[in-house]
Amino acid sequence: MASFHSRIAIFLQHFTSDILIIGSGPGGATCARELARRGKRVLILERGNDERARPYYGTYAGPLLYADKSSFLYSQEGINIIRPMMLGGATSMYCGCAAPPPTWWKNGFGIDLDAHVSTTIEELELAPLPRELCGDASTRIAEAGRALGMAWQPQLKFMRPSRAGDGTKQRSFRTLCGAKGTKQRSFRTLCGAKCMLGCRCGAKWNAAEFVDDAVRAGAELKTRAIVKRVLIEDEHATGVEGTLDGDTFVARAEKVIVCAGGIGTPRILQASGFRNAGEGLTLDTTVMVYGVTRERGSGNEPPMTYSWENREAGYLLSTLMDPWLSYPLVMRSHLRELLRWTQWNHLLGVMIKLEDEISGGVMADGTIRKGLTTRDRERLRDGEQVARKILIEAGAAESSLFMTPLRGTHPGSTARIGEIVDANLQTEIRSLYVCDASVFPRALARPTVLTIIALAKRLVAQLE
Repeated sequence: MASFHSRIAIFLQHFTSDILIIGSGPGGATCARELARRGKRVLILERGNDERARPYYGTYAGPLLYADKSSFLYSQEGINIIRPMMLGGATSMYCGCAAPPPTWWKNGFGIDLDAHVSTTIEELELAPLPRELCGDASTRIAEAGRALGMAWQPQLKFMRPSRAGDGTKQRSFRTLCGAKGTKQRSFRTLCGAKCMLGCRCGAKWNAAEFVDDAVRAGAELKTRAIVKRVLIEDEHATGVEGTLDGDTFVARAEKVIVCAGGIGTPRILQASGFRNAGEGLTLDTTVMVYGVTRERGSGNEPPMTYSWENREAGYLLSTLMDPWLSYPLVMRSHLRELLRWTQWNHLLGVMIKLEDEISGGVMADGTIRKGLTTRDRERLRDGEQVARKILIEAGAAESSLFMTPLRGTHPGSTARIGEIVDANLQTEIRSLYVCDASVFPRALARPTVLTIIALAKRLVAQLE
């Protein structure tokens, strides 16, 4: 009979590679792709599944299946935090928006991302949507903002309408949705604000595409792989341990890059001995201000096609609405506003994204603490007043205006540069790096994906 230890060894899976990457969001996917193309043996460990070919992907049921706690993850103070758990990470449920990093990356931290931003914009053909696809109601909102003296501009997008309906998966999605005709018409039909649920038409770029490139270049991908902790020997990262489909595994590598996001990364680091990981959190805390108009509203239009940044006040405004069936879930505890659901087709929406202050944190006991500081509340009041003026100018009745509950869309700043990692994204442990929104020194209050991709490209260049 085999010994106890030999029986354990049978069930303990072992993997080896040059570089281990934990997470497949924009940071992990970019690192994996760039390193695999350079000939490195790369192992990608993703705790979620590849959901892109599933019939529920991009439907209202989707986020109930592939977002943390079925999209009902809350801080102790009541902020709803959206955390996708799937291949591609947050890019599977984002609005497809791109924005260059704020100037403080270079001026305050000496981190120059300009070249990596430029190459990404060129490669992925990032550009605003054509005017005819931005949406009539969204355009009215932008024009109202301009009439009030604000420089509302078309939003740079990770979105190409020409890709809508391309490929076997997307064609099957067209059939499921009943879209017919040209690609442009299928984009109009399939997109709308519903791309926050997952992109069914194929127009929106997803970091999972970079994972596909990495695998084609020789990288190995393991989904349903939950990393528990980093293995550290003599102040040097040597691998990780965790579970794969419920079975324990150990993976060894020369370098480990943690890209598990603003919530997942600090939890892994805490279990690996980093006591200060998770102290402090930013969320780019977000709300929508809605108003009812006689004309058709913005709910069926692509999200965030126009935006305006008030840098001095610390917030971003953009055109955005909750998808039709998501709306009652968001407003379920606000009866009067919930009844506005019957007027959904005539709602106009302006999003407020705050540059919230670092506060609370991802705690070692698994809880998340995050509320609004006094300064955050001042910014929110200012943003709400401006949004109300814009909506009235755009034709919404003043008596119909209301604001949604708070939600957090970009968890970050939980393994900050200067505290947990240095400017090269390396921790105090040799060969252990972090590359995701957790390294942000402060909230961006703007789309984060382009910044994370640029950070990943910079990291890979330094690892050579």
